[in-house]
Order: sequence, then C-alpha cells, then structure tokens
Amino acid sequence: MSLPRRELLRALFGVPLAFEACRQPGRPVAGEVRGARMDLGHHVRDATRENVPGVSERVPVLIVGAGPSGLAAAWRLERLGVTNYRVLDLERLSGGTSASERDGVVPYPWGAHYVPVPRADQTELVALLQELGALRLRADGTPEGVERARVRAPEERLFVDGSWIEGLFPSTRANAADHAELLRFEREVKALVEFRDAQGRRAFTLPMRKCSDAAELVALDRISAGAWLRARGFRSKLLSWYVEYACRDDYGASLEQTSAWAMLFYFCARVVDGSGESAPFLTWPEGNGRVANHLTRRVGDRLRLNRLVTDVVPTADGVEVVALAADTLRAERYHAEDVILALPKLVVRHLLRPLREAGGGYLDEFHYAAWLVANLHLSERPRSQGFPFAWDNVLFDSPGLGYVVATHQTLADFGPTVWTYYRPFWEHDEHESRKLLRAVDHASAVEGVLFDLGRAHRGLADVVERIDVYRWGHAMVTPRPGFIWGDARRRAAEPIGRVAFAHSDLSGLPLLEEAFDRGVLAAEQVARRRGLRFEPTG
Repeated sequence: MSLPRRELLRALFGVPLAFEACRQPGRPVAGEVRGARMDLGHHVRDATRENVPGVSERVPVLIVGAGPSGLAAAWRLERLGVTNYRVLDLERLSGGTSASERDGVVPYPWGAHYVPVPRADQTELVALLQELGALRLRADGTPEGVERARVRAPEERLFVDGSWIEGLFPSTRANAADHAELLRFEREVKALVEFRDAQGRRAFTLPMRKCSDAAELVALDRISAGAWLRARGFRSKLLSWYVEYACRDDYGASLEQTSAWAMLFYFCARVVDGSGESAPFLTWPEGNGRVANHLTRRVGDRLRLNRLVTDVVPTADGVEVVALAADTLRAERYHAEDVILALPKLVVRHLLRPLREAGGGYLDEFHYAAWLVANLHLSERPRSQGFPFAWDNVLFDSPGLGYVVATHQTLADFGPTVWTYYRPFWEHDEHESRKLLRAVDHASAVEGVLFDLGRAHRGLADVVERIDVYRWGHAMVTPRPGFIWGDARRRAAEPIGRVAFAHSDLSGLPLLEEAFDRGVLAAEQVARRRGLRFEPTG
C-alpha cells in the first residue's frame, strides 16, 4: 500500500496540513524499520505442505513460538523434569512483544515494559521473579519487589496545556464536576475491588481464570466501556479521556472497542487488598525483555530462531510439523510426541491443519491491535517544562501513549538516554490499521514521532542520534464486548489431539502475567499426558 506522505502523517500522528506546508526539511536521522517478519507471511499461505523433502527430526516436545507464553511453557517443563524439547520461532529475537535490544547506552524494550508484583497465590510467577532476583518473600509469605527492580519515583507525568504535571489525570484542566466524577469512579472501583462472590473469589484478579463468574460481573463483558460510563451517569470528558487512556495503554483500543469488564479489570485486578493502590511495578531498562532474556537463557541451544512453521498435523502417534529456515527457505520436518502452539490464534488457524481445513469460524472472534514502537537514542535530554522527567511520560492531546525512559532505573537523569515511544492504532479498524502500518517507512515514522513529542520537548530533533522503528501488525488481542466471557475464547483453549495452546489471547488480555500463566498451563497439560505426577498450578 502506498499513501501520500501528508495523508499518512495525518492518519498516524495527527500532523496538521499547516505544519506540513511550512516545515523546513530537517537533517536526516539514522535508523531503520524493524518488525515482525511480515515479508514471510505469504509463505504460510503458499507453502508446499505435502511431501516436503528432508529428514524428520524426532523430539518429545516441540514448542512453536518463543514469546512469553512459549518461553514460560519451556520453563515449566524444565521444572517438571522434561528437558528434551525444542522451541521454534520466526523472529531473529526471542521474546515476542517482550523482546529487547542491547545496542544503546542501556538495553531498551521493543514492547512490554513492566510486571506488577504478583500475589502469593501466583506461585509460578513468584518463583520466576525470585529467580530473576526481582522479588523476595516477607516473613508472612507476601511477595515484595526488591528496591532496584521497583519503578523509582517519579513514576508518571502528563503533558497538558504546554507543561508537564504529575500523574495521569489532567487535573489542571479539571473543574469541580470533573473532580467529583473522578472520585465517584474511584468509589465504584473500590467497591468492585472489595467484592467477593459465594466462593470467595474476587471480581477481578490475576490470572483472569480465577475471576468470579457471577452473573452481574459477566454481564459487564457484553457492553462497551463507553456504554458503562454513560449508563453510570459519567459525563466528564476528562474522566472519559483518563479511562480511555487506560484502554489504549493495555489493549490498544478505544472505549467503544473495549468491554466494560476488561476496562474495569485494568483498574481493579492489580489493586492490593485493602490498600486501594495498585501493586508496585517491577521494571528494568529493557522492560520485560529482562524476563524474556532470562527464560531464553534457560532454553539455551534448544531454541531455533528464524524458523517459519507452515504446517502442523496431528497424527495417531504424535504431531508432524513442517518449518522453513527463514533465510534460505530450506524445509525442516519434525515429528513430536507433543506440541505446544504458543502463537496468536490468527496464526494458529493457518498452521494447524484441522483448523485450516474445517474452518474454525469461532476464531473470527479474535481481534488484534496494530502498534508502532519507536526507540529514540538521544545524546542528552531535551528541554522539559514543568514536572520533571518520569519513567512514564504521557501527552494529553496525542494519539500515541508517550514514552518510557530506559535509563530511569539506572539513576542516570542526565546525559545520553533511550526513549521508547508507543503508538497503538486505536482509531481505525484492524484492516485499516495494518494498511497504515505497512505504509510506514522510516522517514515518515521519524517525522511523525518528532512532531508528536516535539510539542512537549523543544529542541528534541537536535539531540536525536538515531530512531529505530518496530511495526507490530498484530501486537495484542483486543477484549471487545462479548469476547472475554464468550464461547470462542473457551473453545480456542481446548487441545486438539496432542496439540496444546498457549498465548495471552486465550485469556483475552494482552498481559505478560496472562501469557506466562497460559504457557505454564499448556506445559502442565503436556506433562499430564506424559504421565508425570505433580502439584498443578492453582
């Protein structure tokens, strides 16, 4: 797809025509467009799947996908004593949307960038974060983040009306009615946090499979977040912006694209009992890349990157898998006793032969948001008016989400840094979003990002040394109304033959905690089929 430059910049970054007409050409900015291997996608459609030459390698367990769920499955298998497995992934980096790079002044993320301190009953996630040295247990068994891994203050700020303020609610614009609605919304959230059903389950918790299925809560999934706000009498435009920012941040979706249940999950699930505050966040310069890299090291030479899987066929005694070496398109065959497909369902439906041939129409219910992520390598900090630099820096009037600062955790508040800028395509439908994303070249992305952030930072272009851009065509599942508690999500999690599934989209929530939990559950499915005895994850 080719779009006129002006049209592309307006659609992606809101660049006005007046700016385009009068701007002066800037100096060229180094960098490149990276991203998921969209160029190889057509090989899945066109691949020769029958009579592929080559020797078939036999392996007890094959995991397809080295994102957080696939790596978590490998980690759990290892802890259960299953060490003879392979992991395949198409990309040059493991980690999926938790991937990171190390070629800056500090490592930096290409996607997800924090993990909340888990509850004690998230036993496997607690164990993993203890391995990382990010968590310790208090005397009563409650997990606590170690100081160096907890987000240091200041955590977040908002650029509004020409200056930065602390927090994410645009309080400097708010009148008494706006503040009153914010307090009423917080009371609604508090009531849901305190809710317990007849079985003692919370309304919203992590992982989401432990949430209450009380009828009045399930009903929240059938309406949009916007409809819920209107039905509860919320009219403040500032409150709507604040709540929609939450939906854009976690789901890449607008108020109307997000179910009320998913929106309330964002505000309620991570709140510590009785405190009214969210669990502290754990982060690192490379974001959740720290978690993915640790898991990758555990897998070691059992990981094979640059492998495009084209066919997965359950058989009477296992699963046949065909893959192509991405660089040479040389075919490889695997015969596995068990397979874990740790991939989004939009990919699974094309790879798994029973779904490909039967249709799997229920998978049409899975929708995904497209994202653009840019890493800005800066020689020094540009000017900033108002509240000082924070870890998370958000612009009120931007279609993007602002940026996180990779050096924030290192205590380096001056000098070179890396900013990671996030832009979900939440205003458009999926088809249009991916068309826009494919049309992005490096020059247009650089111009748009500098325009967006330049409004908050005069002189930004003068301190930029390099900008690299990552295109995520299907970055995360979007929890649209009716999806979380609908039948499609449940059906998609059921194994087919000796093929198990692991991905955050099986929870309907694109969170590392959910991806990790689904990977652990898939590994345990495989372990049970293999006759292992163990205490399952709660």
